[in-house]
Amino acid sequence: MVSACVLIRTSHGKFEEVVERIRQIKGVKRVFPVLGRYDVVADIECADISELGASVLRIGRLAGVVFTETLVEIQK
Repeated sequence: MVSACVLIRTSHGKFEEVVERIRQIKGVKRVFPVLGRYDVVADIECADISELGASVLRIGRLAGVVFTETLVEIQK
């Protein structure tokens, strides 16, 4: 299992639409708007890094998404 936190910047006023679309993406466990440099955060869990990559790329292509930054959990 691979876990990641995706930080998302949206176009002005689009964060609510983006949150609703992200909820429908495979692997998304939690998604919520935040204050600060980013507008939305998504917690994702996938079977492998390939599946994670596909989910993150799908988020990046959504209308209203300006850019993303993905923080992948490391294994100790």
